[in-house]
Amino acid sequence: MYLHKLNLVNFKNYEQLDIEFSEKINCFVGGNGAGKTNLLDAIYYLSLTKSYFNTIDTQNITNGQDFFMIQGEYERDGTKENIYCGVGKNRRKQFKRNNKEYQKFSLHIGLIPVVMISPADSSLIIEGSDDRRKFINGVISQYSIEYLDTMIRYNHALVQRNILLKDFARSGSFNPEYIEVWDTQLVTAGEFIHKKRLEYAKKFQPIFQSYYNIISESQEEVGLIYQSQLNDGDFRQLLEKSMDKDRILQYTTVGIHKDDLVMNMGPFPIKRNGSQGQQKTFLVALKFAEFDFIRELNGIAPVLLLDDLFDKFDSHRVRKIIGLVSEKHFGQIFITDTNEDRADSILKDISADHKVFEVDNGKITGINGKN
Repeated sequence: MYLHKLNLVNFKNYEQLDIEFSEKINCFVGGNGAGKTNLLDAIYYLSLTKSYFNTIDTQNITNGQDFFMIQGEYERDGTKENIYCGVGKNRRKQFKRNNKEYQKFSLHIGLIPVVMISPADSSLIIEGSDDRRKFINGVISQYSIEYLDTMIRYNHALVQRNILLKDFARSGSFNPEYIEVWDTQLVTAGEFIHKKRLEYAKKFQPIFQSYYNIISESQEEVGLIYQSQLNDGDFRQLLEKSMDKDRILQYTTVGIHKDDLVMNMGPFPIKRNGSQGQQKTFLVALKFAEFDFIRELNGIAPVLLLDDLFDKFDSHRVRKIIGLVSEKHFGQIFITDTNEDRADSILKDISADHKVFEVDNGKITGINGKN
């Protein structure tokens, strides 16, 4: 699978853009603020129906305009796929596949799998568990629509249960039958999600360790430990035991919405004990493992988006990573860099087809490459 053409109208700093890509490696070069990362985000949008960086759709519209449009022409399993995204102020977001509009965005997830590596990924290590749960959900959702739909149902039930707890506190009354309705939905959805996350963690860990060893050229033991209150307890019983506490705090204190993915180097959290270089390597290995995991289960190599990868590592490590992703099983890759000479120097040594696009102020000012 690969993205052949991309068309943008009023997306971030791109008023109008029509561009064709290499089936293998595409590199966007230019200064800070030129619009390189915006191109990656547009590609991400077409895969997951949202921005990687900004969850408010209308904030991605070019200043002074009323709408944006992203359109991509893909080749998938030998057939053409035309994907359209349209967002307008005071209008409902539209997503279309081959001119047919989706009634639910979740039906699109997984059709065009994607993996993004960005400086923003540092939040997976330094921020709270919510970021790591989003990472787990993002991986599994790209190969299991049932998981995504179940997560939507779980979150809806959670919101309704929390509203009910607040209503009980305001009124001073309590009706266990009302709570039971939402508890039943939480348990059914939560147990399924927990099972899927356990399966994911078991399969994901050895793939992740392997990539870490390749990139770091070391045998450091790194780990991903899936923590969940459901690991050692029955969900319904946990809800029943926490009822008094939930009524006092007015929100649900147990469930898979409290899960975490603990990231260790040896026996200690990498957040505390890992060097900056080790943390960067950890994150890249994590995303490469995500790529392999989705490819194996989805059957399609995801599009790989590498934002500012060259600035993360020394030239030796970058050459190793680029050599790794240029292998056939990695499929189509998009890279950004601020230094054209550095990008050319690294890309010229690989045999894979590639294009280098010069980006300046929302425009493509030059193209060169190797076919």
